Amino acid sequence: MSNETIPGQTAATKFESGKSHAIHAAEDLKAAAEAKAHELRAIAEAKAQELRGKAEHAFGEAKTRAEHVYGEAKEKAGHAYGEARIKARTFREDGEQYIRENPTRAVFTALGVGFLLGLIFRR
Repeated sequence: MSNETIPGQTAATKFESGKSHAIHAAEDLKAAAEAKAHELRAIAEAKAQELRGKAEHAFGEAKTRAEHVYGEAKEKAGHAYGEARIKARTFREDGEQYIRENPTRAVFTALGVGFLLGLIFRR
């Protein structure tokens, strides 16, 4: 565009023409900004979906590992509990058998232990 005046064009006409060009340029910029915002929103949503998928996958793996470890611990605890019950039952049975075989010794042992505990707790 040149600064030359077009014959018959007044200042008001020039002003209106410039105003019209400015409005069109603003509308073009607005449309370009909206298109870019839409594009960036789509990219952000795709990235968020990708990260969500990765997080869900990692959570699933961690949950599977935790369930496995929990199962192993529960199994070991069950075995340990079972072994403790067997040992306690065996200890009780051995004690009962000893008392049946040595009733006098068992009674005197119980009296001695009772006497010692009485002395200890009296103080």
